[in-house]
Amino acid sequence: MTWLNYHHLLYFWTVSKRGSIAAAAAELNLTQPAVSAQIKTLERSLKVTLLVRRGRGLELSEIGRLVARHAEEIFSRGQGLKDALAGRSPDRLPPLRVGVVDALPKLLVHHLLRPAFDQTPGARMIVHEDKLERLLADLAVHELDVVLADAPAPASLHGRTYSHLIVESGVSFFAVPQQAAALKRRFPQSLDGARMLLPTANTSLRRGLDAWFAAQEIVPLVVAEIDDSAVLKVFGEEGLGAFAAPALVDRDVIKRYGVRRFGGTDAVRESVYAITVERQIINPAVKAITTPWSQKP
Repeated sequence: MTWLNYHHLLYFWTVSKRGSIAAAAAELNLTQPAVSAQIKTLERSLKVTLLVRRGRGLELSEIGRLVARHAEEIFSRGQGLKDALAGRSPDRLPPLRVGVVDALPKLLVHHLLRPAFDQTPGARMIVHEDKLERLLADLAVHELDVVLADAPAPASLHGRTYSHLIVESGVSFFAVPQQAAALKRRFPQSLDGARMLLPTANTSLRRGLDAWFAAQEIVPLVVAEIDDSAVLKVFGEEGLGAFAAPALVDRDVIKRYGVRRFGGTDAVRESVYAITVERQIINPAVKAITTPWSQKP
């Protein structure tokens, strides 16, 4: 068995945090050649390249980023142990890195992430928003701990990722009060020809809405297709058109955007999946997020 030298790992971790061997050497009170030599020894031990040269500087390789993530957790937990033994509350928990697909409603994301703070004292969170493909790529190399998406991971990734359904909801339709009053009469046929703000075609909500419109023989007047759900609601707040949102956040949408609900359907479902690389979740903050909505306290 090859044993990991934690002194060497500490030197590498310090370089990854400080951004250069010179800065790390100053913090560690060592010479730059000594730090470089210890990192080379670590690379030979692990049989990987951790640092690559870019111009005049050094950057973490893809494997280097993975090792730095694990080092962050190792040394943060070590500090947590020291704090616990000293009777201090741990305040150095490693940050929870969450990826969020940009099409997900921000109000719903807020409700899903909040339990990580409520149930995990000292939790810190870094949230990245992007397209699903890029988020899954970061998840695969452990740059992220969990990804929230409107669809499960592609079948081609089965065995490498696990998709946990955490919430499923019907949708409600909203508009500014005057428009809502008119659209409420004869709903859903009132949507035929009505001005609508819709998510873009690459989202599961849009696909569900399009299928429902076709089944109801409704052809709305699409005035905008918007990736960002928060921007879409701001347009709705300004009276540019009606929009749909998960029924679970009805009250939040009404309160925040000053709109009125004029109808809804359970035939269109807004689902959120927590995608992880673990079948059995151990991290308590990730556990808090991946608990199905119906089981949340």
